[in-house]
Amino acid sequence: MKIVAYTSRGCSHCTTLKKLFGRAGVEYTAHEVGNDIPISTFQQQFPACDGYPWVIIDGEEVGGLVETAKLFLEKGLVDPPKR
Repeated sequence: MKIVAYTSRGCSHCTTLKKLFGRAGVEYTAHEVGNDIPISTFQQQFPACDGYPWVIIDGEEVGGLVETAKLFLEKGLVDPPKR
């Protein structure tokens, strides 16, 4: 599975996403928008993005933190939170 995450500096959802990747034990590549990639380039490549983080898995746009967490739950990569 090839995972690319586009993040933003100081983004709490981005930090949580990275923790999710750690829990799942998956490798990923992170790019900080505005630092590693210009904002305008990112917006041209991913016009559907409405915030950060933005995750691409195997070339398909998954979405943000919530969508990625749901996908990981469906695939059994992480367990649901304990209540």
